[in-house]
Amino acid sequence: MLFLWVVVGYLALLMGISIYKSRFIKGQDDFMVAGRSVPTYRLVGTLLCTWIGSGSLLAGAGLAAEVGLASLWMAAGAWVGIVIVFFLAGKVRRIASFTVPDILELRYNKWARILGTIVTVIAYTTIVGYQFRGGGFVLNLVADVPVETGVIITAAFIVIFTAFAGMMSIVAVDIINGAVITLAVVVSVPIVFLHLGGFGEGSALAELDPSFLTPFGTRNFVWAMGIFLPTFFLLLGESNMYQKFFSARDERAAKAAVVWWVIGTIIVGTALASLAILANSHFQLAEPEMIILHTARHGAEVGLPIWGGLLLLCASVAIITSTGNSFLLTPSTNIARDVYQRFINPNPDPARIVLVQRVAVLVLGGVAYLALTQFETVLAMALTAYTMVGAAITPALLAAFLWKRVTVVGGVASIATGMGITMFITVANSVLPEPLLSSSYIALPATTASIFVLVVVSLLTPHSPHEKWGRFYEEPEE
Repeated sequence: MLFLWVVVGYLALLMGISIYKSRFIKGQDDFMVAGRSVPTYRLVGTLLCTWIGSGSLLAGAGLAAEVGLASLWMAAGAWVGIVIVFFLAGKVRRIASFTVPDILELRYNKWARILGTIVTVIAYTTIVGYQFRGGGFVLNLVADVPVETGVIITAAFIVIFTAFAGMMSIVAVDIINGAVITLAVVVSVPIVFLHLGGFGEGSALAELDPSFLTPFGTRNFVWAMGIFLPTFFLLLGESNMYQKFFSARDERAAKAAVVWWVIGTIIVGTALASLAILANSHFQLAEPEMIILHTARHGAEVGLPIWGGLLLLCASVAIITSTGNSFLLTPSTNIARDVYQRFINPNPDPARIVLVQRVAVLVLGGVAYLALTQFETVLAMALTAYTMVGAAITPALLAAFLWKRVTVVGGVASIATGMGITMFITVANSVLPEPLLSSSYIALPATTASIFVLVVVSLLTPHSPHEKWGRFYEEPEE
């Protein structure tokens, strides 16, 4: 019962903060981008919490338990992407929009906005769906709640939390969540490592399959790129990240946050993978995606004291809820901003646009729940969602900031190509007796085709006028 009460108490704390922050919501700036006033330390916390989600807690850890350190190719895609983002963060904040489709229309046209919105809604509701599944696993573990019931309870919490105060509540609680996540995984790894024998003979490390400590394990470079590219391209086109840059107090805060974000992501991602490898060498779970949650609940078997297990459990709850909140806020912002405000009511009352977004949060929460039925594992859901964003949005989005020669037609064609190929293979995999292509490899043809179309079509079509690209290359005022 102690584990259950700790989970309930932690969730009550988060919900209380969200309800309190809802008192300060006056309009869309507050709900969508926290009034554009977020300082560096809060931005670091919310960026870390957004990225380290159930994809890391379940899919990433499960992959580490199966193949060893080679699983870090999946996490490394984000690390490299964050480094590149450092050079874009200031430009993104300078534009001061609300959503990525805002940027796509500014650089291309309304069709780029529409396609970008469709891609974001599909991909992000899928990501939210596996946060719901992660919450179901937690409640099953601590209170024997059936997983499906736990999924519904988690969905209700995430939807209600997000609907109260949007970005303002997310950045407020994520400084707590980020601290809990980092402390839990950094403390757990050395405790479990020493209990399992450290570097000594007969230790868990000595008994590991040697391939677990090699760069590719039993796989190869093509497989590594298959899991590297989805996270790499998702990170570079990650709408949550851009929305949080729009929330930053200024350009300097946005750039400084990226430096600490990459450090935190490397530490937490590597620690999660290491903990999964060490713990599963003892537990040998049939479902390796559950290894971190299993370790939190049964940590005494691998030397983790009760407080360590509770801390790791709170970290798991923080990972699931913080990512779910952020990834639900983004597509609801797309619907409110890129559909309702852009095409239905261009000048809504501030209270009306917040109401529209809150309704969108409720509707998309239901869609995310239904998305769970389309995939067998969290890893498959993660890779498909990552590829959808990475192949469809990222090439055109990066070109907007980095290539003056990209044209309107080239950008729109690239988005349509990446989205079309990803959806075609995903649907084919669900209806054919044998998968057309493993989810681990969809990124390869989808991203390649998207980039190819972007470059070729742009070179074959007339230059865009200065008003289309000039704003993306303006120097900041002194």
